Amino acid sequence: MENQKQDSQQVIKEPQVVNPGGKLPQAGVTSPTINQTSPQQPVIGLQTQQAQQIDTPKFSFQPKKLLSKKLLLIIPFLFLFIIFIILLTRIKPGGLSSFGKKGEITWWGFWDESVVTPLIKEYEEANPGVKITYATQSTRDYRDRLVSNLAKGAGPDIFRLHNTWVPMLSTELEPLPGNVMSTQEFNAIYYPVVSTDLTVGANIYAIPLGYDALTLYINEDLLAQAGKQPPVTWDEFRILARDLTTKDKVGRIIQSGAAIGRTENVDHWQEILGLMLLQNGVNPISPTGTLAADAVKFYTVFVLEDEIWDETLPASTVAFANGKVAMYFGPSSRASEISRMNPNLRYKTVPLPQLRKEDPNEPDVSYATYWAEGVWAKSANKEVAWDFLKFLSETDSLETLFDNLSNNQIVGEPYPRVDMRELLKDNKILSSIITLAPQAKSWYLADKTNDGPGGINTQINDLFKEVIDNVVSGRDAGRELGAIAPKIPDILSQFGIK
Repeated sequence: MENQKQDSQQVIKEPQVVNPGGKLPQAGVTSPTINQTSPQQPVIGLQTQQAQQIDTPKFSFQPKKLLSKKLLLIIPFLFLFIIFIILLTRIKPGGLSSFGKKGEITWWGFWDESVVTPLIKEYEEANPGVKITYATQSTRDYRDRLVSNLAKGAGPDIFRLHNTWVPMLSTELEPLPGNVMSTQEFNAIYYPVVSTDLTVGANIYAIPLGYDALTLYINEDLLAQAGKQPPVTWDEFRILARDLTTKDKVGRIIQSGAAIGRTENVDHWQEILGLMLLQNGVNPISPTGTLAADAVKFYTVFVLEDEIWDETLPASTVAFANGKVAMYFGPSSRASEISRMNPNLRYKTVPLPQLRKEDPNEPDVSYATYWAEGVWAKSANKEVAWDFLKFLSETDSLETLFDNLSNNQIVGEPYPRVDMRELLKDNKILSSIITLAPQAKSWYLADKTNDGPGGINTQINDLFKEVIDNVVSGRDAGRELGAIAPKIPDILSQFGIK
């Protein structure tokens, strides 16, 4: 039997206030403190509330005692018709149709086929009659291509989705059956941000086979030559970025201390800004007030005042790989690309800079951006698809995936399971991400998701890009944020998010 997906409204869950005081350094001071104001309550995550069920109308039919022969013939057909209508009202949209041949599963992903082939063979041998075909997809226009295929009834049965996409794809996703993995099991296995992102109401809609988040890359040689240590706070980060920036006689940047402050040539500026907003206690759905303005000002101070980055420099990932940037922000997925561009570059990652803490018990904050696997609601093989994903999510399978990815793309993906943290504690690239994973948050500001012009990430990114670009051009941060604030709920409402 098909699992019936519960209708629900998309509702943003309010997170804990990351920074009650708001302490991002102010733009004009070397080691400043943001004005202490009452914080806005940040709202992040992708949870929803279950809608109230509508009672199915009840029909009664009491014929007269004396019935004609024609009426006696009509009654059975009328009864069957009523039963059909009742069943129809209880079937979710699209639930009458299922697509695909029983036992044959198509899986769309981004990895090379060689990464998953050994696990597919292992599962097929243990489950005779099941045939799994993996199709490596280009990231270019991925969501548009996926949505088009699903609309045509062409699958795939299993597909990859970004952690922020659940609201966009919820009608196409089949909930995780409780007999495969209960909610309690899921919440215990994965980091809190994963449970928040992939849960809608009472339903879980995807399983991650990896995890990722923004982190800080360090050029080890540049820091060693300057006798510097990696920064712990944003104050230290700003000072170090200035110290490690060198210019020629006419003021052109030869070496940048950090790639930050603009949008057109700073990869993952979205996650950097999102991190600053959340650390400063800002509600990203309503980014108004002093705390929000201070976060934007601090992001742009590296261009407007410190002049450590400008529009003439190459994209930040390329500049870091070429050894021209001392500090660079990006997820661990960029490490393989950097190493391919420059195999001789000596680099590592360190935990993200945090605000100065008055209370040492205040939690650090990270910004998650990762992918997960979902099952198509109209697949003829939903039960098998979920069982296969459960097999892939087991510790032995994840270790095999990690090893295969490391051989294929230099760096594997961090494990998404809490009970596998210790396996990466000494990893030069991944340990910084795993260290902060329990405190990670997420929102719709995300780079490189390829969700298309109408996607939630693209639309939200465009609004904040307008703010940053205008502030860099000399406009007031508070006024620019006030101009976009009313547009954010309109974008989220397109995907049923209140």
